[in-house]
Amino acid sequence: MPSLILLPNVLHDGEEDIRNVFPPIVQDKVVSLQGLIAESEKEARRYLKRFTFPEGRTFREVPLRLLNEHTTPQELNDLLEPLVKGETWGLISDAGLPCLADPGASLVAMARKRGIEIEAVSGPSSLFLALMLSGLSAQRFTFHGYLEREPAKLASQIKELEKQSLKNHQTQLCIEAPYRSQNLLQSLIQDLAPSTVLSVCVNLTAPDQAVWTLPVKEWRKKTLPDLHKKPAIFLFFA
Repeated sequence: MPSLILLPNVLHDGEEDIRNVFPPIVQDKVVSLQGLIAESEKEARRYLKRFTFPEGRTFREVPLRLLNEHTTPQELNDLLEPLVKGETWGLISDAGLPCLADPGASLVAMARKRGIEIEAVSGPSSLFLALMLSGLSAQRFTFHGYLEREPAKLASQIKELEKQSLKNHQTQLCIEAPYRSQNLLQSLIQDLAPSTVLSVCVNLTAPDQAVWTLPVKEWRKKTLPDLHKKPAIFLFFA
């Protein structure tokens, strides 16, 4: 039996009925866990609350451990100790699937080194949904995570990624903290070439999900959508 189970998560808070999102097997996997690893305790409890636990056990009784960008290598080792002893723990990500746009890959790599069995369960991924919905090429693509914050460095990075896209015929993907989504959109429109196609995917799977895919020259003519505090995936292809 696997000791570490990589579990899917919802992409927005309003999705309450997990039967619309997850394979049925997720219910059985979650309620049998001896612990859950997540990016924050609040999100972990919200996740567990969606499932129906057997009589005599509640979601509040599942032990929690945190894994985020601040987790040290020693703390990664500590997270695996219960699993080495034979316990089964789950790993979830705020980005939908563990290891994609989150720090879960480091835990999985260390688990493999320590001989821990791992299982992955499919579900929604913000990155792959964005690729599917954008209409941009998914034959070759690269995810760059968060781009530079300082304006001059960001402008230089955007232009370099655009050159790579043109040379390698690949779609470039990036993200930003929701409170900075509007700033990144404006920077991309300003610094990309007019012919480059830019796609913006916002609030994926939510009732107000929106996707815009336009050449930059068209973006410069339109009233920009309000992305403030909205999770978004940005994609462009030169």
